[in-house]
Amino acid sequence: MALTYDVRLYSIEVRKDRPKPYRLRWLVGVRKHSKSYTLKVQAEGRRSELMSAVRRGDQFDEETGLPVSELRAKQGSITWYEHSRAYVDRKWALAPAKSRKNYADALATITPALVKSKAGMPDTALMRRALYGWAYNRNRRDETPPDDVARALAWISKHSMPVSALEDPSTVRLALDALSLRLDGKEASPRTAKRKRACLSDALGLAVEEQYFTMQVNPISAVKWTAPKSVETVDPESVANPRQVRALLVAVREQGPRGRHLEAFFGCLYYAAMRPAEAAALRVSHCHLPEAGWGMLTLRQGVVRAGRNWTNDGTAHEMRHLKARAKKDSRAVPIPPHFVRLLRQHIATHGTATDGRLFRTNRDGLLQETGYGEVWAKARKDVLSETETASLLARRPYDLRHAGVSFWLSSGVDAMECASRAGHSIAVLHKVYAKVLDQTRERANGQIDAALREWNEPE
Repeated sequence: MALTYDVRLYSIEVRKDRPKPYRLRWLVGVRKHSKSYTLKVQAEGRRSELMSAVRRGDQFDEETGLPVSELRAKQGSITWYEHSRAYVDRKWALAPAKSRKNYADALATITPALVKSKAGMPDTALMRRALYGWAYNRNRRDETPPDDVARALAWISKHSMPVSALEDPSTVRLALDALSLRLDGKEASPRTAKRKRACLSDALGLAVEEQYFTMQVNPISAVKWTAPKSVETVDPESVANPRQVRALLVAVREQGPRGRHLEAFFGCLYYAAMRPAEAAALRVSHCHLPEAGWGMLTLRQGVVRAGRNWTNDGTAHEMRHLKARAKKDSRAVPIPPHFVRLLRQHIATHGTATDGRLFRTNRDGLLQETGYGEVWAKARKDVLSETETASLLARRPYDLRHAGVSFWLSSGVDAMECASRAGHSIAVLHKVYAKVLDQTRERANGQIDAALREWNEPE
């Protein structure tokens, strides 16, 4: 913060062609500032306030153009709880339902740690329910919470620290320590801790923007915090080979009508390396399935289960654009002839939902993870040995996607092409499939060695 007594206020400027025609201008040091108003009396009132600060001998902040006394009053009046709710309000409209849940989850973890006193604090479970389920869910703002929830929210509102307290690194560390733990006191997963830290950093960034801090710098940057180590690479032990995948798909098909309906769904995860959310949203209009040769799937969206409390229309699922893609963007994935035939057979046998989706429940609804998860678990039990069933091998349906990409890479498909088909950046592909790529490099090195030995042999 650069402070100065050098302040000059100008006469109110009238611009008749503007919605707010009365503009107040003033100079703080060498920085020009202005503010427009609808009514002249508003501009005159604000000019009078600034002139009073000059006469009192207040210093002004060059960056914001505000008197120090005004800045300090603003910084001390907003609590972390109030600011965190304002942060949710700012994010809500454009955020996917799953992101709304994540914001609420992170803030419900952080907020109980940022209190002036813990005397009389409600128990952990109640505070969690009050913050996650009510305070940070805009869809429930018009509802009357239960009495115990209302009391918990009143307590946190009264005892929350001022947001300006987070300029102190030790206070920021309280929040970081809180998000590093689960409710039961055990260490949070690395992915969860990083996600919650990102939310904290973003909320503090908004506080900087709102000028709640003396220094216009995100205070989280001053705290040395080491994120828990996370394993982001695919474990080769979880990757099924093509023979195992074929056997698993047969085991799915043999589970009666539900299994026969889901065989092609699991095939999408393997042969097109689709995410389950993308396969659940696949429509017949997205499929080019010729009678012979390779086909093409043009992926345009995914369906995510977020819960009725978090979506705009009160449904449990939300259709979203492709992950890490712009709205209306698509991803084309070529599929081999035998899988083209499987999809053609699926459509001929099962038809489609009313909106064209290939995969659905008996009532034409969206596929549920619990439903297809049960089928997959039984297929593993039927096909794999006891040791394999207890291992990571294809433990989740999502592992079929990893198996599909791994097979492409090990078959010698260019990494850039694999990334494009899977919907990854090349950097993410190299990070996630590092061990698979290492094996591919080893085979390539062996082939090069063999070729060199052949050329180096005496004639």
